[in-house]
Parts: sequence; C-alpha cells; structure tokens
Amino acid sequence: MIRSDDTGKFVLRVALGILILLHGIAKLRGGGVGGIANMLSSHGVPGAVAYLVYVGEVLAPVLLIAGIYTRAAGWIVAINMVVAIWLAHTGQLWELGKSGGWALELQGMFLFGAIAVALLGAGRFSVGGTGGRYN
Repeated sequence: MIRSDDTGKFVLRVALGILILLHGIAKLRGGGVGGIANMLSSHGVPGAVAYLVYVGEVLAPVLLIAGIYTRAAGWIVAINMVVAIWLAHTGQLWELGKSGGWALELQGMFLFGAIAVALLGAGRFSVGGTGGRYN
C-alpha cells in the first residue's frame, strides 16, 4: 500500500528539484559564472560567491531529485532563494503582479517549498530512503 505522505514528499521534492535545476542549467548555458559574478560584485559581494549559486541551483536540486541528503539540500535551496530575493528582487518584495498575485510568487514558492522539503525529508521513495537523519 502506498502511503500518501511519502507520495506527497516525492512529488514536492522532485518538482522543486527539477524546476530549480532548470534555472541552474540556464545559468550555466547563459552567462556562466562570469555573469553571476558581475551581478554579485555590483552588490559588493565577492564574485567567487557565484560558484555557490551552482551549489544551490545544480547540486542541491540533483540531491533533491534523488532523495539524498534531502534536508540539507532543501536548506541550501532555501538559502539560495533568500539570497536571490535579496540581490535581484528586493524592489518587488511588496509589489503585486499584473494578475493580482505577489510579484515574487515563483521565488516565494521555491523558497517555501524548499523549507517544506527541508522540514519533511525525502520520504521512502528516494535513494536515501527513510533512514538517515539527512533524508
């Protein structure tokens, strides 16, 4: 019998992982580390921090999809989203979009979805299974 909470955890972490990973792949294909480093430098953040973007948008999503170190990966994605909102979207924080929703709906869903995964863990439909304190 399939437990619905494990199925829900699976759907949440795989959907979040794939959607964040697509952003990471786009960054890799687009401007690479240089483009991100320039944006960070304009905010007074060392350009070398740009590599951490790939940890949050490539490595952590792959871990989420597989269900390995899921809780840690969820927190990494959440921190990545807080930094992204701070650096790129602060001006939109209190704005509504054209359809009436929050202007940062996507970033908010990524942030709070990542927090939910970090709190819930991977569930049994994962490479790590339910064992281990990081899953």
